[in-house]
Amino acid sequence: GYANPDQVGGGLLMRLYSRAFIVADPVDSRRVVFVSADIGMVSQRVRLEVLEKLKSKYGNLYRQDNVILSGTHTHSGPGGYFQYTLFWITSKGLIRPSLNAIVNGIVKSIDIAHQNMKTGRLFINRGTVENSQINRSPFSYLENPASERSRYSSNTDKEMVILKMVDRHGEELGLISWFAVHPVSMNNTNHLVNSDNMGYASYLFEQEKNKGMLPGEGSFVAAFASSNLGDVSPNTKGPFCVNTGESCNNPQSTCPVGGATMCMAMGPGSDMFDSTRIIGQNIYMKARELYEKASQEVKGPLSSAHQWVNMSDVSVELNATHTVKTCKPALGYSFAAGTIDGVGAFNFTQGSVEGDPFWDGIRDQLLGEPSNETKACHKPKPILFSTGEMTRPRPWHPDIVDVQMAAIGSLAIVAVPGEFTTMSGRRLREAVKREFDSHGTARMDVVIAGLCNVYTHYITTYEEYQAQRYEAASTIYGPHTLSAYIQLYRGLAKAIATNTVQDLPRGPEPPLFNVGNLTLVPALAADRAPANKTFGDVLEEVRQQYRAREVAEVTFVGANPRSSAENATEHNFLTVERYNRTSDSWHVVRNDASWDTRFYWTKGLFGRSNVTIEWYIPPGTESGVYRIRYLGHYKKKLSITHSVSIPFEGTSSAFEITTL
Repeated sequence: GYANPDQVGGGLLMRLYSRAFIVADPVDSRRVVFVSADIGMVSQRVRLEVLEKLKSKYGNLYRQDNVILSGTHTHSGPGGYFQYTLFWITSKGLIRPSLNAIVNGIVKSIDIAHQNMKTGRLFINRGTVENSQINRSPFSYLENPASERSRYSSNTDKEMVILKMVDRHGEELGLISWFAVHPVSMNNTNHLVNSDNMGYASYLFEQEKNKGMLPGEGSFVAAFASSNLGDVSPNTKGPFCVNTGESCNNPQSTCPVGGATMCMAMGPGSDMFDSTRIIGQNIYMKARELYEKASQEVKGPLSSAHQWVNMSDVSVELNATHTVKTCKPALGYSFAAGTIDGVGAFNFTQGSVEGDPFWDGIRDQLLGEPSNETKACHKPKPILFSTGEMTRPRPWHPDIVDVQMAAIGSLAIVAVPGEFTTMSGRRLREAVKREFDSHGTARMDVVIAGLCNVYTHYITTYEEYQAQRYEAASTIYGPHTLSAYIQLYRGLAKAIATNTVQDLPRGPEPPLFNVGNLTLVPALAADRAPANKTFGDVLEEVRQQYRAREVAEVTFVGANPRSSAENATEHNFLTVERYNRTSDSWHVVRNDASWDTRFYWTKGLFGRSNVTIEWYIPPGTESGVYRIRYLGHYKKKLSITHSVSIPFEGTSSAFEITTL
């Protein structure tokens, strides 16, 4: 997410889920699969491995064309699941356990959906979400033609589109929402795994529909999927200098003292947890309202189209006389500046259209100088990393990219491989809609699903590209990237509308590099407990009594959570339990996916570690006797080559919650 090497995992706030939906035509074998996964983005590696597994299980039922994998874009999930070198730098390589967990989780969610197919109906609705986003590059947006901007009331897309699913008896099954906002309410100082504002919206919706169930249980599934969120931030208070408190809403996002590194945007809450809650709740409330009122039924055939394209070499016809080309991938100077949601390093600023001899010199020595052809192709972007010309130890960026579209009746889902800005998304949707119209398929609802299939950073408009803020510097295939995608997606829309999908060329297949577990993350060492203690022993006990709105906290002798995660896919690290006098038993009321529990892991020396569990007791909690349990695994070495993970648990003393 933030590509910040200091931001490493230190615990768990909420679970990351894969949510899968399958729509099938009862008459023929046509199907469309849409997956929204609580990860930063779907990587090419993840997609290729998921499709390989699906093929071995289901033959030709689930394929490149009819399976869409979309990331929610949370910035508080794991890294290490990419095969291209650039992404290895900040996530310390390719981390096989992370990749496996993501691939297996996505496949498992598709398996569960496959086993639970029911005859049903789909309804679509759309509405406006207020107070939940700002444009974080408003000066770039202003580069777009005034005549185009005047057609829109805002510099962000405030529209949410929802798809409601019910079975033939009207029993509620699930919902998919598409809405454009970055899940960066949790900032880059956070070390707890969580799914941010979008995940919190899913959590609220699923908790409401799966009454009495713990998070992750129950049959109703609510996905809050990403869209054209490229320049859209949830940090609605806007950018301020953290050292002086003054606004830094200027074209370079810099502060008078401290420069760009001091310019940060703030969310509406008292801290990042509160901002996540507020934005997530806004999104949930609108989705709930649209869901309850949805009456427009989605009918019609299912179809899907997919192509692989070499994005570093697409010729785009702008008009009858002008043909332009995309470029080999490269990142500009402003990429290193970061954004007001997560600032960069050193003295880089947004809006750089000039290079710097100092950094150019270092780059040329370490990584090689960009070719004149690449420099000219990317103008006015000053190139920081010429990733398309860097191939050691593996290529640094993809050339082969997926373009994909699925039509579910009157709904066209445009699966895009990156982050389209507000205006880029508007142009793409409009072009696709026009293409459908021109082939007699009128009144299509077009939604953009973001962060799909392979990650290619950002896609700005040609005009925004000239300003070279972060999003433009990260438009890796050059100034005509958007025009190329519009041309390609129009081709897919035409094929779907004219029923000629089978005639689309497949395109060049992407590489699957032979990369094992190539990582600088140290292997798991043996866990150790302090003298005269054992794993799960309580080091700091809970108090005897609490009231609502207080925090119950307990610290245990812990073990590395990776020992559990790498051994058990569905390991739950904690429970909060309430004592039932009648049955003389403990009943689980919270788990590690609950919003009001936090699990912190603190690494000590020589294999020792502590685990602290906090429960933020919500208002309205039933009075009674409670306890907190910690469930873990410790790694024990049997010999130089062999080790085992041994499960253990720890339990706090019982404590009372009073309502006085």
